[in-house]
Amino acid sequence: MDTPLSPGLYIVATPIGNLGDISHRAVTTLRGVAAVACEDTRVTGKLMQHIGLKQRLIRYDDHASDATRDHILSLAAAEPIALVSDAGTPLISDPGYRLVRAAREAGIAVTSIPGPSAAIVALTLAGLPSDRFLFGGFLPNKAKARADVLAELGAVRATLVFYETAPRLADALAAIVEVLPGREVSVARELTKKFEECRTGLPAELIAHYAAHPPKGEIVLLVAPPGDGPAAGLDPDALLIEALKTQKASQAAAEVARVTGLDRKTLYARALDLK
Repeated sequence: MDTPLSPGLYIVATPIGNLGDISHRAVTTLRGVAAVACEDTRVTGKLMQHIGLKQRLIRYDDHASDATRDHILSLAAAEPIALVSDAGTPLISDPGYRLVRAAREAGIAVTSIPGPSAAIVALTLAGLPSDRFLFGGFLPNKAKARADVLAELGAVRATLVFYETAPRLADALAAIVEVLPGREVSVARELTKKFEECRTGLPAELIAHYAAHPPKGEIVLLVAPPGDGPAAGLDPDALLIEALKTQKASQAAAEVARVTGLDRKTLYARALDLK
């Protein structure tokens, strides 16, 4: 028999794809709460059905009103209430920050039940340095804002981890080519599911692959730290000089861009200088 839970807010991580990844402690906690605050009652309803539970579901997302938050807090002050996201660990680019902050300020106990996180799963698969990493959430949708974020975070000597959507992947990879040339990149998608995929290479290579094979599903995009990509240690001038022996400046620039991931237009201008 499960030990009754004390009143409070319980942050419960749920599977990011494979329902078998839900932990015994997560199931026990969800069984013991009076209600579950969730992003989408349909999504969480399927999970609850899978584990045989019928707790009351309360919709709580980024658009939830102050009244909804206050209602959840009033419940958590008197009985155990869970917070889940559609997938993974709540608050990690998902709703919950304001709720947790308000609960702590009100003296309501907050307990976290750890579990799956797409960012961590991707980091373990990518083959990029994992001793230091920086989670950047979702890249901005607008081109200038996206470039500004990449330029700002690109100086950090750590693997960058972003969440991305399939329709925006090509634009994100193109921005990395322009702002962080030479950086190795990994695209991890459909994590823990049947068609799980993690591809690592230069952005130009990945752009070509996904142009031919349009991606589906949610994506984690990882960018290698400065100096850790395949271009590290390569001398672009030396490569251009060698290529110019047999090729036109435009062809030499294109070849060196493919090898190093550096910007082709910049290389072309340099090739003209060297020639």
